[in-house]
Amino acid sequence: MSTHSFGGALNERLAVRDLAHVWHPCTQMKDHERDMPMIPLRRGEGVWLEDFEGRRYLDAVSSWWVNLFGHANPVLSGAIRDQLDQLEHVIFAGFTHEPAIELAEALVRVVPRGLTRCFFADNGSAAIEVAVKMSFHYWRNRGRPGKTRFLTLANSYHGETLGALAVGNVALYKDIYAPLLMQVLTAPSPDAWQCEPGESWEDCARRLFGPLRDLLEQHHAELAGVIIEPLVQCAAGMRMHHPIYLKLLREACDEFQVHLIADEIAVGFGRTGTLFACEQAHISPDLLCLSKGLTGGYLPLSVVMAGEEIYDAFYDEYQNLNAFLHSHSYTGNPLACAVARATLNLFATEPVIERNRVLAAHMGRAAAPLADHPHVAEVRQTGMILAAELVKDKRTREPYDFRERRGLRIYRHALAQGLLLRPVGNVVYFMPPYVITPDEIDFMAGVAAEAIEAATCD
Repeated sequence: MSTHSFGGALNERLAVRDLAHVWHPCTQMKDHERDMPMIPLRRGEGVWLEDFEGRRYLDAVSSWWVNLFGHANPVLSGAIRDQLDQLEHVIFAGFTHEPAIELAEALVRVVPRGLTRCFFADNGSAAIEVAVKMSFHYWRNRGRPGKTRFLTLANSYHGETLGALAVGNVALYKDIYAPLLMQVLTAPSPDAWQCEPGESWEDCARRLFGPLRDLLEQHHAELAGVIIEPLVQCAAGMRMHHPIYLKLLREACDEFQVHLIADEIAVGFGRTGTLFACEQAHISPDLLCLSKGLTGGYLPLSVVMAGEEIYDAFYDEYQNLNAFLHSHSYTGNPLACAVARATLNLFATEPVIERNRVLAAHMGRAAAPLADHPHVAEVRQTGMILAAELVKDKRTREPYDFRERRGLRIYRHALAQGLLLRPVGNVVYFMPPYVITPDEIDFMAGVAAEAIEAATCD
């Protein structure tokens, strides 16, 4: 695909109108005046996005990790159309509908064993808020009100609302709001980037589990739960760890009577090579948070899955005031539930996981040459997530100064070649929709290699 600029009369007019009134997320808005031209999009199809001048961009990041089966997927679009003429929304307190019931039944069939109850919310951060409140409230209802704190991992990210920020640990998002946040305990990340010379991912995970176990042993009487992103800490730069860590954590949470909260918002629904990341450790969490790919990338929806033991702690006579009263206006939205049900049905009727393993292997081969680049310290992969870590000095792993904005250079270069990458700092990653083809993977890897070279050549 030939190089193209981002301009054009239609694009520019829409960009001007946008910047007059719209405040975009996760962005220094001043950048859009010069370094990151706003790109209005007209349509999407498969892995491709198209602007108003007809320029196309391969969506290598699944539009912030939500899109599973491509843009404008006819099956998912059809599910919304069918539901739209029946029931668009209804209060979910005291009323129900088939899309929510069918989605809950389908989820219970496929999630790790023992998770039998679905509490719906609107987005990933909201799911974390629900899980944190549910865990805290559970212990209060069970007569152990002293268990009020949470244990999180270094480099973890669980969302932007205050409770979700509190149990996360990415300084860029969290530090400015520190005075507003509850205090948590933090254990070292099990990130395999920290492996010592000659140490395997498994041995590294076992070693790094030690400090977390020590914190559980010392503080379990005050701890309600431990929260973890299984296998991949995405917002930290796609940091990855061995499944043994999850197994050890499950055993320790059982031993010390602390909830295990699994945040599979980003890594669920096939991203890691299995439908859910927890499967690779053969464990079930006490609370499972799902969102993003739940609706195939179509509509906001999240769910917190729990088992009967947790559910029963809230099941009581009204006058005892033990009910879980958390709510959202759009809880259980029928349109979102309908497209989520259709998404799960694609997993049930098509060999999605098997195809993903073939695509992931091809992606690994296509990206393997990046490891030889003098400024790439590591290429790592878990399923359909692949990341390349850029460094200033490969021998010492000295990072680039963030003010040099190497990731922005990569973003701009790739976009000019028709590829949407959005590096996390100095980490370039691929997390494409599952409908990507081998040829499109080759294009993605090739442009990324060119972008990395262009961004590190000085």
